[in-house]
Amino acid sequence: MYVLVSPCICDPSLRAEGITGPSDRAAFRKALERCRRFSIEVVPLPCPETAYLGRPRPPATFAERLDTPAFHTLLDRMEEEVEATIRERGPPLCIVGVDSSPTCGVNRTWLDDRVPGRGAFLARFPGCRAVDVCDFARYRVYFAAPLFSEAERTFNRKTGDLLEASLYDVYLPQEIRDDEAARRTGDRRWIFERHVRALEEADIVVAVVDGADADSGTAWEMGYARGRGIPVVALRTDFRRVDGAERVNLMLEASSTVVTRTADLPAAIAGVLSSGATEEGEEPGTL
Repeated sequence: MYVLVSPCICDPSLRAEGITGPSDRAAFRKALERCRRFSIEVVPLPCPETAYLGRPRPPATFAERLDTPAFHTLLDRMEEEVEATIRERGPPLCIVGVDSSPTCGVNRTWLDDRVPGRGAFLARFPGCRAVDVCDFARYRVYFAAPLFSEAERTFNRKTGDLLEASLYDVYLPQEIRDDEAARRTGDRRWIFERHVRALEEADIVVAVVDGADADSGTAWEMGYARGRGIPVVALRTDFRRVDGAERVNLMLEASSTVVTRTADLPAAIAGVLSSGATEEGEEPGTL
């Protein structure tokens, strides 16, 4: 399993001067951490801009400095190199690009202005799914759900395994000493603070809202996430409705993306975390 990545994710000095801020570096670092976490090999793409313009270099749009016969010839050669890698290794999991790059943008690129679509280099690989690095870097899931019965804990673990198979790092409270013994021995404050810290570090919350009424602890975690601007995907497999218009409590439903099948969770998470629209006709994937 491998990903092709824009080379500046591994070496930010390849980018034009002055455009890489702390948030960019954080996203690059987290994207590489995700690859290490799931043993995904990182295969850097060649950098057309550096090969053509050198470094250091000032920022420029594609139309200003790159739309030349010589640069298109360079892209032809680099495309052949990448296609040879794909033939040898098989298709990558995805290409991780950097939005707004003239060559490696995913959802938007600098042509003569910032426009929707892939950059000039990534556009040459329409058969490979492309994910912006900021989206790829968001993979930490807090799993909010009741955990008091054997059936609940089994369901939580099974669903957590599904998400981890889709390369999401899942915080499962029942595996962090949140059990009957810990609560009985007075570790409640530690449990609370540990869960709150995990919530604050999460990129998204998945909340199970089955039952005649949602679990109170789960509802609290959803509200806390909402207050901090953390998106929530709510899983409601229970076919009962609160009334004709609501599947679950109005406040919980209106503050989350609700899915009704466990199998739909990975795509729903990817869609919620995506910073840009998918390409026409493309369904959201699991990254």
